[in-house]
This record gives sequence, structure tokens and C-alpha cells, in this order.
Amino acid sequence: MGLVFFIIFWLGWHIGMYSMLVKAGVDKAKAMIPIYNTWEVVKLCSIPKIWFWLQLVPILGQFISLWISIIFTMHFKKVNVIQHALTVFIPFVYLPYLGFSEKEKWYGEQALVHYHKPASREWIDAGVFAIVAATLIRTFLFEAYVIPTESMEKTLLVNDFLFVDKLTYGARVPQTPISFPFVHNTLPGAPTTPSYVKWVQLDYQRLPKFRDINRNDVVVFNFPAGDTIINLPEFGSKFPYYDVLRTPEYNNNREKLQADYPILVHPIDKTDNYIKRCVGLPGDIIQVKESKLWVNNKPAFVAPSAQTEYIVITDGTAISESFIEDTIGINTTEASADFKVMEGRPNTYVINMTSVAAASLRKLPQVKEMSFYVDNLIGNTFPNDIVHAPWSVDNFGALQIPKKGDVIELNDTTIEIYRRLITNYEHNSLEKQNGQFILNGKSATTYTVKLDYYWMMGDNRHRSQDSRYWGFVPETHIVGRAALIWFSYNKSIRWNRLFNLIK
Repeated sequence: MGLVFFIIFWLGWHIGMYSMLVKAGVDKAKAMIPIYNTWEVVKLCSIPKIWFWLQLVPILGQFISLWISIIFTMHFKKVNVIQHALTVFIPFVYLPYLGFSEKEKWYGEQALVHYHKPASREWIDAGVFAIVAATLIRTFLFEAYVIPTESMEKTLLVNDFLFVDKLTYGARVPQTPISFPFVHNTLPGAPTTPSYVKWVQLDYQRLPKFRDINRNDVVVFNFPAGDTIINLPEFGSKFPYYDVLRTPEYNNNREKLQADYPILVHPIDKTDNYIKRCVGLPGDIIQVKESKLWVNNKPAFVAPSAQTEYIVITDGTAISESFIEDTIGINTTEASADFKVMEGRPNTYVINMTSVAAASLRKLPQVKEMSFYVDNLIGNTFPNDIVHAPWSVDNFGALQIPKKGDVIELNDTTIEIYRRLITNYEHNSLEKQNGQFILNGKSATTYTVKLDYYWMMGDNRHRSQDSRYWGFVPETHIVGRAALIWFSYNKSIRWNRLFNLIK
């Protein structure tokens, strides 16, 4: 539903801009070109040209486009708050009306000559309105998001620009409402300075949803283990606080870690945004066996562009650079961890690739053997309990995802699986005294789950920090559904990725 609304919004806005520009005397071919057509608006309305280029800045640019739209309508003598609200919230109706209606006229600069407010004041008012309106759109309808890492390749690539649909799952009411506009949790140019204040904190609430999360949806969510971070650029979510806390140096000594590093505690809605595929729903049983994911004892869906590592043994004949680049998709001019020789085994490679690329590679005459690479290192995966859960990223589980209403047993075997769920996500006190678990001050052997939980994994399985490392994602942390790639670049624009739906 959110994607449908976005397409209607985007198409209607462009149709309206086209018709209004034609009415203003602009050549039809120029008026038709997305993004460029706002250059014509900037010229017609005598807006400083720097604002056209600022539209290309991720996230901020969408708000500037709204502001330019308001200025444009003002030159049709549409200057009051209601008319500006129509421009922002239903441009797919209002802008085509201004462009196609015979009752409406382009006045140009004359539109504001006899208006009682100076043009500078109108521009300021329009800018303030655009900021407020765009913030509401970003909060409750859809938000721009940029892929920062390779964890979803090749489904999603670094520097893919997405629209995140917040309507489908029901938009969250902001829990931290006082914050700097247009940014998430840090100020621009100051990666360790929070963009918000915690003076006001609201309870978790969602607007009505159109549907639940489906298994295998690509979802944006707040990083659950990012509630507490070491507030330095080299740490943050890259090297999570809880991972450092578990190292032999600190051995879960929070006071020692806090003495050594600056610590910042984020509210739920201000932890870093992550994007993964939701492979497990509440109640599902998740297991990884020999690098293959199983859900409810059945092989899981594998995205066509998903990547994993393979061990490839050849007869010593080199694999051509053209094959590596064109079929596997790895740049041979740069050192890459996606294509490497195993130490001490010159004819054996570890290659990170899609199943399609692996099938093509298997057909080469010099390839003698191929198999999945399996990482059996234990001790660094959820729930970090090697006695009761000696799991690795490629041999993990089986583990059932909790759902609202589940009654879970509290014992030494299960406690590390559910500890964060009970304390951090559902805000209870829990400790062990004299061999008994004390829940909110009372002895307890069970706990009833209050929220639904999900299991998130990256399509690039050996390059993804996901639920295998930090566990369940509570419903409170869900931001929205990744819906559409609207822009993408890597040195140059990736034209073939523009306006692709995300599957």
C-alpha cells in the first residue's frame, strides 16, 4: 500500500510540474525530464541556483524539492497555508489541477508584486512550512535511506538510495519527538553528537497497519544491540558495545568499560537503522545447517541476488579476469576479500558470489570441486553461551522466535537467549539469587512474552552482521519496508537500478 501511494505521489507530482511548466511557457521536452524540470522552476522563480543542486543531497534534497514546489505555486498566486498544504500533501492532485485547469493562470513575478508580505518573508514561510510538512511525511509516510554496507549485496548495493514505506506496517509515533530535522541520530558533520534530546520520551505506539511483515520482506529497523554504544566513530554500530563488553579485557565489567570509553545510550527510535531480509516471523523455528538456512524445518527462500562464500578447487589453470568481472561481478583491478586464495593452498579459492555465478563457474573445465564455505568458529554468535548454545554463523540453532503470548521457561539453558528480551526490550528486572530467577522482585520459573519478534539476515551471508550475532528484533524496532530504489551510483550513475522495486 505504501509503495502504491509513493508511486501515485511521485507520478502525480511530475505530471503536475510538467503541466505547470508548459503553462508558464517552458518547452515541453524540458518540462518532461524528472529532476531537470526543477531547474526550469528555479530559473522562472528567480530562486538561487544553488538550491537546484542541493536537491541532489540525499534525504535533505527531497525537502528542498517540496520547498521549490511551494515557491512555484506562489507564482500562480497560491500563497496561503491551505494552498501550500495541498502542494505538499496531495501534489498528485493539486499540481495537475494548477497545470491543466483553465481557471488557473501563471503570473510569474507579478504574482507577488501587490501581495502585502515581502517576497523574502514568503520564502521563509514557505521554507518553514516545507520543513514541517516534509518532517511529517518522513515520519509517517516514507523516508529516504542510503545503503551504507555490503550486507545485502547483490540484492542491494552500497549507495543504493531507497524509499522506505512506513504505511504498510503502520508508522511508529516518534518516541523521541524533540530532534534536529532531516537527520537520524547524529548532527551533520558531528558523528558523535546526538541530534536529539531525551527530555520527552513517549511510549511505543503505531498507527494502524495495512498488513503484517511477510516472511522475506526487506525491512529497515533500529539496530537492537545499538541501544548502548561506545561513542567514537570507530566503534558505534561497527563494533558494538556489547561485543567489546564480552571481550576478555572487560569480561562484562561495565564500570571498567565506561571508565575507558565515552558511552552513549540511544532511545529505541534513535539507534542506527539497519536493513536486512526478515527470514523468520514470530513463532518460526530458525536453523542454519552447513551454511544453508532452514525455516520451520524446510529450506528457506534464497534471493536470486543473494551471495555466499564457496570453496573452489581448480587444476591450476587461472580463471580469466573477464569471467571474474563479467560473470562473478568482482573487480579484478582492486584487491577484494570476495576472491582470495586460501593460505597454503594455491589452487583453492574462497569466492563470494551468487548461486547463478557459482553455477556458471562450476561449468569451467579447470574447476575440479566446489562446495559451500562453512564457518564453524563458535563463541561469537547469539546468545554468546557456548555451553548451552555452541553455535557458529553457518551451523546455528535450532531456535524458535518468540511471539506475543508465548510462555518461556527460565532456566540455565534458556536464560541467555531471553535475557535481553526480558530486560532491555520488555523492561523488566531480572537477576539470579540462590539458584532462583528473580523477576521484578519475585521468584519466577516462566515469563510471558509481551511483544512479537523477528529474525533478520543479510542476503550477503558472510558479510552481514545480523540476527545470528545479536538475536531477535522486537516489533518496537521496526521502521518500515524497503520499497523502491530511486537512485544509485558507484563512480557514476547505475542507470539500470533506478526505480527498481525491492524484492
